[in-house]
Amino acid sequence: MTHEPGRLYGKSAVITGAAFGIGRATAVLFAREGARLVVTDIQSEPLLALADELSDAGAQVETVIGDVSVEDDARRMITAAADRYGRLDVLVANAGIIPLGDALEVSAADWDEVMAIDGRGMFLTCKFAIEAMVATGGGAIVCLSSISGLAGQKRQAAYGPAKFIATGMTKHLAVEWADQGIRVNAVAPGTIRTERVKRLPEEPGGSEYLAAIESMHPMGRLGEPAEVASAIVFLASDDASFITGAVLPVDGGYLAQ
Repeated sequence: MTHEPGRLYGKSAVITGAAFGIGRATAVLFAREGARLVVTDIQSEPLLALADELSDAGAQVETVIGDVSVEDDARRMITAAADRYGRLDVLVANAGIIPLGDALEVSAADWDEVMAIDGRGMFLTCKFAIEAMVATGGGAIVCLSSISGLAGQKRQAAYGPAKFIATGMTKHLAVEWADQGIRVNAVAPGTIRTERVKRLPEEPGGSEYLAAIESMHPMGRLGEPAEVASAIVFLASDDASFITGAVLPVDGGYLAQ
């Protein structure tokens, strides 16, 4: 019996923030769909464990340990794909942090940190990816926005604005580079059962926040990382060849209200 090649067969992809959550689920699904991977994260141990898991399953995987907000690290993440595979076809700009707090609780240092990672880090990885893709005739970028990047939410005084950056960057880059064969889209997840979300009950007010946010999703549950990964695969694949500048909600109906 022969198997159809995956939707990303032979494509070279960089996935940032791949050690946990949506990034990890995306790396697993990309490998299953035939992509050749560069997985990156600031946390080495879980990243290397992921790479071993994917390699054992037959995937081609390179790891880069680094911080997306550091220019040299962001550049290394992208050049690793060209060095190993000869080109870059897909970037999933996923790395980010999710601090919770209202405008009185969030400090200037908190603001700077989330803007460095979620904002500057996404810009840098997109910048270097575009540079690589222009050289080889195009590619696809998928940015991680959020429902908080399309609508206001309580206790997201720093994270929400950072995700509005992701939404805006997606649209501007899509228009700027469409004529170079580069598609730029985003997913906007609702609340997803990542490791970060699972830890919320350990924080003051976390259990109440989680219960409230879950009830706000019309489907009556939180999403799973693999459900977001499936949307990312679609946007990265040739199935989405005439889609650019889109921000796709993966939110159980949250933004439809």
